[in-house]
Amino acid sequence: MVVIIDYGVGNLGSIQNMISRIGVDSVISNRKEDLESASKLILPGVGNFAYGMQKLYDSNLIEILENLVFKEQIPILGICLGAQLMCKFSEEGNINGLGWFDANVVKFNILDVKSKFKIPHMGWTNLKIVKPSRIFTDIDNNSRFYFVHSYHFVSDNYSIVAANANYYYDFASVLQLDNIFAVQFHPEKSHRYGIQLMRNFLFI
Repeated sequence: MVVIIDYGVGNLGSIQNMISRIGVDSVISNRKEDLESASKLILPGVGNFAYGMQKLYDSNLIEILENLVFKEQIPILGICLGAQLMCKFSEEGNINGLGWFDANVVKFNILDVKSKFKIPHMGWTNLKIVKPSRIFTDIDNNSRFYFVHSYHFVSDNYSIVAANANYYYDFASVLQLDNIFAVQFHPEKSHRYGIQLMRNFLFI
């Protein structure tokens, strides 16, 4: 069973609709029983990092998730804010994240006030694949995905960076560590490439 984790933050319905289009059943839940029966987990999220982490703490799900992800090796996909929460620290609230990835979350540093690049980064952007991953099966390099964000991943550990994107400068947009996947963009808004990426994750 695919479980979309409900911790009070995120566009859960649109993700579930995409999964349904692929022909896979899913449930939106924060129940321990559902999580422990999951074959795949999805951690969605939109909005503020500090608020998202607080909601995750309040949900009492962190210990359960870490057991499933690290001990049981259940594949998990973080999307947008959900992906950022998997990192060590964010400038958005100056707060620690889950620390699953050796990465931080920083605000876009666009120094030219007259630049055409505005914050938030919102729209279609090409993905530059830099590391082979099962999640990119049948996805061409430079395929376009839909982004909406003001903060992005940064890491000196290049082994976890699977893809970059460019907005004023290159930034990490997909992270992977074993069974943990994090994407900064929104697959559920990225049409056929988003569907393919989600299909790849669901059938890993």
